[in-house]
Parts: sequence; C-alpha cells; structure tokens
Amino acid sequence: MNSKSIYARLYALTTGILLTLVFQAASAQQQSASRQLSLSEAISLSIQNSKQLKVSQAKIEEANAKLKEANERQLPDLSVTGAYMRVTEPNIDLKLGKDNSGGSGGGSEMPKVNSAAYGMANLSIPVFAGMMIQNGKKAASYLATAARLDAEKDKEAVMQNTIAAYANLYKAQQSVNLMKENVRQSSQRVKDFSNLEKNGLLARNDLLKAELNQSNYELLLMDAENSLKVANLNMNIMLGLPDNTTLELDTTVFNTSNQVDARGIGEFEQLAYQNRKDAQALKAHEGAASANVKSVKGEMYPQLALTGGYVAAYIPNFLTITNAITAGVGLKYNIHSIWKNKSKVAAANAQLAQIRANEAQVTDAIHLDVYQAYENYLLSHKKMDTYIKAIEQSEENYRITKNKHDNALATTTDLLDADVANLQAHLNYAFAKAEAIVAYNKLLQAAGILDQSINKQ
Repeated sequence: MNSKSIYARLYALTTGILLTLVFQAASAQQQSASRQLSLSEAISLSIQNSKQLKVSQAKIEEANAKLKEANERQLPDLSVTGAYMRVTEPNIDLKLGKDNSGGSGGGSEMPKVNSAAYGMANLSIPVFAGMMIQNGKKAASYLATAARLDAEKDKEAVMQNTIAAYANLYKAQQSVNLMKENVRQSSQRVKDFSNLEKNGLLARNDLLKAELNQSNYELLLMDAENSLKVANLNMNIMLGLPDNTTLELDTTVFNTSNQVDARGIGEFEQLAYQNRKDAQALKAHEGAASANVKSVKGEMYPQLALTGGYVAAYIPNFLTITNAITAGVGLKYNIHSIWKNKSKVAAANAQLAQIRANEAQVTDAIHLDVYQAYENYLLSHKKMDTYIKAIEQSEENYRITKNKHDNALATTTDLLDADVANLQAHLNYAFAKAEAIVAYNKLLQAAGILDQSINKQ
C-alpha cells in the first residue's frame, strides 16, 4: 500500500471523527434543559412576557399622554412670526402733508423701497372657555383611570390562564407517570402469565388478554406523552422560555387543594362589587362621558382670553417700528353653536346612557359569575372527596380480584377490569386536585381579588 493511500485513509478517518464530535456537540446543545418551576414563578414570568399586557401598557401610556395634552390646554398660547421680503420698486403716493396751493416747486422725491421685514409675537391666556378645558381634563383623567383598570383586569386574566396552564401541565405529567407505572405492572403481568401458560396453568386466551391490555396501556402512554409535550410547549411559550425547556413543577401546591375557604358566596359577591376591575373601569368611563357632556355644552358659551403682543417692522429708507406693544381682552362667541350644538349634546348624552346601561349588565354578570364560580369550586371539592373514596374502593377491589384470580375464582377479564378501574380512579383524583386549584383561583378572579391573593402568597 503506497503512502498516498495511507494518508487518504487517515484523512478520511480524522474527518469522520471530527464530524462525529461536532454532531454530538450539536445534539447535546439541542437536548432539552430541565427547569424547576413553582406556580408563583410561572405567574411572574407570564406577566413579564405577556404580549397582551404589553398592549395594555401601551394603552395606559396613550391615555396618560392624552391627559397631559388636556392639562396643557390651560397653558398660554404664544406664537412668534416674522418675515423678510424683497420688494420691487413700488409707486407710493402719500397724501399726508400735501401742499394744495398748486405751486410747482420744491417737490421731494419719494424714497426707494426694495425690501421689508417685520416680526410679531402674540400671547393669549384663556380665562373662560365654557368650562371645556376643565371638563376635558376630567374626561382625560377618567379615561386614564379606565385604561389602568382595564390593564389590571387583563393582568388577572393572564394570571388565571397561567394557573390553568400550570394545572394542565400537572395533569399531563401525572397521566404519564400513572401510565408508565401501569405499563410496568402490565408488562410484569404478561411475564407472569407467560410463565403460567408455558407450564399449562393458564389458558392461551388469558395470556392474549393480558398482552392486549399491555398494548392498550402503551398506546395510552403514547397519547399521554404527546399531550405532555404540547402542554410543556404551551407553558414555555406563555413564559417566554426556550421551546426545548422541560419544566418540573412544584406539585406541593396541589396537595393543598383540599383546603376549603370558609367564606360564603355572599362575602365573595360583596368583594366582587368592591374590587372587580371591569365594574370600576365602567364607572370611570361613566365619569368621562359625563364630563364630555358638559364639555360639549360648553361650546355654546363665549370664550374669553387675555391677549398681548409685540410688533416690529423695518422698511429701509421708509419706515421703522419698534416697541409696539399691545394688550387687551379677546372675546369669541360662535353664535351658530346655539342651534348646531344640539346634535352633539344629544350624542354625548346617548353615549352616557349606553355606559350606564352597560353598568347594569355588568352588575348582573358579576352576580352570575360569582355564583357559577363558587358552585364550581364547591363541586370540585365534592369530586375530590368522592375520588378519594373511589381510590380506596378500586384498590381494595383490585386486591380482592387478584386474590380470587390467583385462586382461580375470578377470570382474567375481571382482573384486567379491576386494574383499569384502579387506574381511572387515580387519574380522576389527580385531575380533581388540579381542577380544584383552577376553580378556587377562578372564584378569586370572579371576586376581583386574584391579584391580591397571589401577592400575599
């Protein structure tokens, strides 16, 4: 073998090793990173990365800018103008001091004017404008408050969605864990049955039933793992985390879901009327609409302002003006507003009536929302109590059925049915714990105190 062939093989081998190392390094980087995640941390990250809340914050900034604009309307108006112009030779005939005696001698020649410049400064201070400025300020202030309250309502909605997503991820993880355990147990059962079948102690048909049961569990495990991946990705998107992050939840929060809040529905409803941000935002919108009605009516009043100014002009060889200061009072009255403004006032009153009608609707909606959330909360705890008993019953039933099967007093079908019932009972209880947490926080959201409760934790 010549040296060129050896070098070629060594080169190919080295290149293959390097490519393998690069591929392994890339694969290691692509492996999912694990992260511990508590419920409070999830809520904090979702608030920080929520696109909906960023839109709400932009609306707050817009409302604050309009409030600042409304406040600036009471400031003086100051304008400065000036100009410099080139002028052709004009024909100027001044009649001032003209001699009417008819003499022909001694006429003075008119100055030559070829340019002109002037400057003016005007100042106007509003004194009375039909209360339009003050009412405009009030309306803008109410709207800024409404924007802030709407943002707080959106924040509670984001928090509740995060809690629900956290609970769904917990349910998906519990499903996978239970399915893995059942696959392990069914696999062991198939091995035991296979040994019994080989020794002639079990019918072939019973072994096939056990194998079919194992296959069904494996299919359920595939579905559960797929659901877990989707739930994990959804949570990562909500929290602004990399897609390949594997989240490990703090399951202790679901162990406290069996604690019942001692407050009754009447107290929760009273809290809702006091704290619901949508009701408070409508109150703010009503204040803005009421101020807008007064502002529109103010257009029918005259407007009074203090005025002042300064004028300077210079026309070479002809005219110079300095220190021409003016001061006075300006009055403006649009008489046509007496008959043209009625439609604007009617529209503003209609908007106010619409908001007040919406307030009545929101009051009814709050009553129904709190009632439904409270009943769902109580139902979730009733389900938990029932599922706890169901777990005890299913485990005892499986134990008895297995003993009977071992003693040839029960069929394989009975054993497998008892196993499925036991699995379903454990799944139902795991799901009930997660749903109880969601139902309780939904009740807090309906009462308008979700944000306060989360901050106290």
